Amino acid sequence: MVDTDETAGTGDAGTATLDALFTQAPVGLAVLDSELRVVRINTATPAMQGMREEEVVGRRFPASHHVVDGAAAEALARQVLETGVPVRERIVRARPPAHGGQERLYEVSAFRLLDRGGAVLGLSITVVDVTERERAQARLAVLDKVRERVGGTLDMVATCQELADALVPAFADVAVVELVDAVIAGDEPPPTPNLSRLTLRRAAFRSAAGEDQPQAHPLGHVGILPFPSPYSLALGERRPVTVSIASEAAWLDADPDRARAIRASDVRTLLAVPLTVRDAVVGLVSLYRTAQGSPYDDNDVLLARDFARHAALCIDNARRYARAHSVAATVLRHMPPLHVASQTALEVEGMARPGEDESAWYDTIPLSGARTALVAGAVSGGGIHATAAMGQLRTVIHTLAALGLEPADLLARLNDTVKFLLTERGSSATGSRTLTAGCVYAVYDPLTTVCTIARAGHPGPVIAHPDGTVDQPEIPSGPRLGSPDDAPFAATEIRIPSGSVVAFPATAALTAQLTNTTSLLRKGPSLADVMLHELCDDILCALPPDAVAGGAVLLLARTRAFPADRVATCPLDNVLTAAASARGFTVDKLSGWRVAAETAFNAELIVSELVTNAVRYGSPPLELRLILDRTLTCEVSDAGASAPHLRHARTTDEGGRGLFIVAQLAEAWGARYSAEAKTIWTEQALEPT
Repeated sequence: MVDTDETAGTGDAGTATLDALFTQAPVGLAVLDSELRVVRINTATPAMQGMREEEVVGRRFPASHHVVDGAAAEALARQVLETGVPVRERIVRARPPAHGGQERLYEVSAFRLLDRGGAVLGLSITVVDVTERERAQARLAVLDKVRERVGGTLDMVATCQELADALVPAFADVAVVELVDAVIAGDEPPPTPNLSRLTLRRAAFRSAAGEDQPQAHPLGHVGILPFPSPYSLALGERRPVTVSIASEAAWLDADPDRARAIRASDVRTLLAVPLTVRDAVVGLVSLYRTAQGSPYDDNDVLLARDFARHAALCIDNARRYARAHSVAATVLRHMPPLHVASQTALEVEGMARPGEDESAWYDTIPLSGARTALVAGAVSGGGIHATAAMGQLRTVIHTLAALGLEPADLLARLNDTVKFLLTERGSSATGSRTLTAGCVYAVYDPLTTVCTIARAGHPGPVIAHPDGTVDQPEIPSGPRLGSPDDAPFAATEIRIPSGSVVAFPATAALTAQLTNTTSLLRKGPSLADVMLHELCDDILCALPPDAVAGGAVLLLARTRAFPADRVATCPLDNVLTAAASARGFTVDKLSGWRVAAETAFNAELIVSELVTNAVRYGSPPLELRLILDRTLTCEVSDAGASAPHLRHARTTDEGGRGLFIVAQLAEAWGARYSAEAKTIWTEQALEPT
């Protein structure tokens, strides 16, 4: 037999336990009948605060718990009734009166109740308020999202939009990011801005409502910060500021458009977050929550500090990059010669568009003997370091060209310079990239119509002939300048007829554009009537956008016949009377060319000294050549290899004054060497007759 007292004691204990659970446990408990009506409920939970049990008993679930998505919750409960499969820890949203209608998150579990005979009695549900736990996890997820997605580019506006996209809708219903206008221009952020006159540019906007969300101002709008306002307070104190927005707030009157958009969006809470770097103001993030969301709290403010710090650093990095890129692009735009050196027998035109992949340039250098050096090159990288290296190489090329070096020798010396720069700077000077450069150097001689070309890892020229044919001659390429490859450089001589157009492209895409069947160079005889600057523009405009993104440089040169009557050549005998013969030849030619008397007299003295030196120190054969071009050129050639040296003779010396006299009478002088001879040349400015 069962002891009656013991059985009664057990029943009393069970009843007491149930009573304690339904009146004192912090976990929400509810018993529902088969129609989902509340039979018994725990009113001691925070969600039921201020409510009596009789107000809830008899109501249907989920309305009894003020669940937002009632249809989904009811379907879930009926599924448990029908299948008996419990539902555990399902998150639902609710708006209980105890919290003023603000949204809360409940973790709901449901179990089917059966009697001893297996009949369904109803459901037992537990409800746990996990709002703070879920919000804390959501805040961490927002911070992770910001750190993952913001700063993927070095574009300030794109970075701002990445921030707005990461915050909406997870952390805000509306996000507006504004930057100090000077910062977008690349300037340093102001450490102590005048808040009453601070100009902000709207850089990003995002709304959970999509495109239908009203905006106070369009993207790109520049305006003065409302002052005084929560925005100015946040920037002034360098801290996030939260404020509940009332329709009659006085600070809204400072910006009617902003006030109109806020009221139209039913915004109730504002969180103004300053973007600062080293305590200097970069911009402002304005985050809004509508009446559907909960107000911002202290935990949200702490989160805002964290993501604002990350975003501000990314924006400042983008600003620094934009500044450096702007400086590099400005330098690059001014790097090509302002006026390319077109001469009597060569018309030249070039164009450079800065890019990010390479810092490319072109150049033309007048040389002695009516020749012209045509240069195109590119330094790896597009930053300020690459641009500075490009400027150094251009200076070195001008210096080496003035020495009269042959193209292959010039590239060899240029390669030594690049390796020297690498040694001095180290790899950190150009970031993670090693400094290398490509270059093509050509010397065109209009008197022989021969172009001598050497290249170092750079595309060779494309030649459009007068008959309309276009070809890219085979020119052996040496290694890129600065590479560890020590292979020698080789030069190729190409005869280019008068009326041809020689193009020096900087990229493979541009080379393909010049050589394809639809090339603008394939105009035949009509190409002679096209202005080179127009042709240059048309070729670059025909390139695909992606081919121009990395930069584009093009140098065009049109060859012309050098007037035969402006060149005079006189072979000389290797005798002491050669100087007298040369003087007579010079006087006759300059008289026929109507050269000014003083210039002709000086030229006569120069020729006399050069020929005398050639007879005394050179080797036959000797030759005198006079060229009337932009200057008057006098050249004396001989087969000797000895180099002339300028001396400052003492008063007691009987010789040594020849080259000194030449240097005084000529604007420029020098020596150049070929396989057959050396040539001493001078140039004199032409005076009006």
